[in-house]
Amino acid sequence: MVDTTDFTAELDTTGLYCPEPIMLMHNKVRDMQPGEVLKVIASDPATTRDVPKFCHFLGHELIDQQERGDSYLYFIRLG
Repeated sequence: MVDTTDFTAELDTTGLYCPEPIMLMHNKVRDMQPGEVLKVIASDPATTRDVPKFCHFLGHELIDQQERGDSYLYFIRLG
């Protein structure tokens, strides 16, 4: 079980649609260090496809993915 209360930074992309959430994630991870955890909040269902691909291609670990009503939560450990 992942401790979802332990994250370094948070990015809320609620109300934004592809490709904006991924573009904002690219900008956010530039300011972070390997091993840090980014919490992403999204409302775009396309993020369920895009966030895992983002992690895979850039070498980050998607440590948790949750759906809460109309929101999607992602916890990403930077590689």
